[in-house]
Amino acid sequence: MDMSPGPDDTAPRTGTIQRSQGDADAALSVSDLFRDHHLELVRLAVVMVGDLATAEDVVQDCFERLQRRWHVIREPSRALAYVRSSVLNGCRSVHRRSAVARRHGPRLAQPAEATVPDAAVVSADRGQLVAALRQLPRRQREVLVLRYYADLSVAEIAETLGISPSNARACMSRGLAALAAAIGEEK
Repeated sequence: MDMSPGPDDTAPRTGTIQRSQGDADAALSVSDLFRDHHLELVRLAVVMVGDLATAEDVVQDCFERLQRRWHVIREPSRALAYVRSSVLNGCRSVHRRSAVARRHGPRLAQPAEATVPDAAVVSADRGQLVAALRQLPRRQREVLVLRYYADLSVAEIAETLGISPSNARACMSRGLAALAAAIGEEK
């Protein structure tokens, strides 16, 4: 049996979709999505969790889930929004696990040993802006990080978080006001 690639065998056979924006003939696969947006998503996760290794794990887990479920994606043009949303959900899970560990850690630790704070907590405590950002409600923090760190438009933020654009703008406005108050700046 001849296994040499034919003229159409160079294109990936599984996990491809047609790009609805821009170049309609270009195929976008999970690996293309990974290659094009991995660094951006890791940076987003680093801002949310404060630790590079944890952020890379969150993003990798999201791409693994996307690869397994690629065949059921109904709107492939929204795959990037799906992955961004998955990354944010992964970051929320990291924060929940960290909170549980902090709550139960002192009971499990030996009384003679000092507890070592995890890297996410230490990193989150650096800088006045980061500390103020951490004090914001989850939705406001996510909207501000997506807008000013990931440089997404209001429409992209709304799509990523599954909220309306007006809700995204309201969260952004309230979040900026709370940040300004927390760091002592006047509007």
